[in-house]
Amino acid sequence: MSKILVIEDEAAIRRVLVKILSEESDSYEVSEAEDGLKGMDIIKKEDFDLVLCDIKMPKMDGVEVLETAKKVKPEIPFIMISGHGDLDTAVNTMRLGAFDYISKPPDLNRLLTTVRNALDKKELVVENKILKKKVGKNYEMIGDSPQIGTIKEMIKKVAPKDARVLITGENGTGKELVAHWLHQKSARSSGPFIEVNCAAIPSELIESELFGHVKGAFTSAVKDRAGKFEAANKGTIFLDEIGDMSLPAQAKVLRALQESKIQRVGTDKDIKVDVRVVAATNKDLKAEIAEGNFREDLYHRLAVIIIPVPALNDRRDDIPLLINHFTNKIANEQGTAPKKFTAKAINLLKSYDWTGNVRELRNVVERLIILGGAEVNEEDVKLFASK
Repeated sequence: MSKILVIEDEAAIRRVLVKILSEESDSYEVSEAEDGLKGMDIIKKEDFDLVLCDIKMPKMDGVEVLETAKKVKPEIPFIMISGHGDLDTAVNTMRLGAFDYISKPPDLNRLLTTVRNALDKKELVVENKILKKKVGKNYEMIGDSPQIGTIKEMIKKVAPKDARVLITGENGTGKELVAHWLHQKSARSSGPFIEVNCAAIPSELIESELFGHVKGAFTSAVKDRAGKFEAANKGTIFLDEIGDMSLPAQAKVLRALQESKIQRVGTDKDIKVDVRVVAATNKDLKAEIAEGNFREDLYHRLAVIIIPVPALNDRRDDIPLLINHFTNKIANEQGTAPKKFTAKAINLLKSYDWTGNVRELRNVVERLIILGGAEVNEEDVKLFASK
């Protein structure tokens, strides 16, 4: 049920709006207020999915209502109702956060379309908030070791800036997690986070994947397609395993970083992009440069800030915390109570050589939860997690 509030001082127009919305859908619950002050009082007391608000009203006009409501409940979309002489003001209200405006007398089709669009946007905002909470939980940074403390401190300093970041470390150490944290704690957190695994995309397709293509650019290009850089506009693009990117693609990425412009494959038309670039690699890029596999100028563009992620073997004291975290997370995913690991089981796991790092530990914990006893003990570790 979508709750809609109509604030309008002209009784006849207010009744028409309430009638139209009430008859349009059984899922609309419509309330009304005859002036801005009463409307604002209702907004403070109740939650609404949409507000239709007249601009010219006594006591408190629509602009004041909009500005005040956005401070109290910023997520509520507003549709402003404007008389003929209020159009300039109506347009200005959109700069203040209004979703749209409709003119008096209201056109039925435009009114209902605008209402549906505003409610869809409200639903999308709510879904995004829920998704962000889930994403935040999926990318928690677990550990009390000095190495993890250093990374958290670096993220705290670097995230609010737009500086490019190169994340280095072995496979499975959590480079993707660091990239997510950089985005979530940045001014771009409300924008998209677009991830590209450069090692997983064939070299002949990487340029199209990153920059898009126009119809006819190659055999399978049956229509225009935007690339990852365009999708990441106003947000962050994460170029994972960038050391595996082809040299031609590296040249185009370099241009995108230098000029904030990209060109889709098959055209020379420039497209402006506003993107923060975070890259990651498990390779020694300086060695790759020496062998002619990586551009030195691109390296210096990317490596403004370097965040090295330690191997799990270098922060063994975090293993008990990670085991507890994975145990609770897996239990939550499976809808079961978390299993307990004995102290001896944990100590044995701490002694292992974790060549696959945190990713390997997570897999072993899940295996022990499935195959081990009611309480995972030392014998279970020897039997099911033997190295």
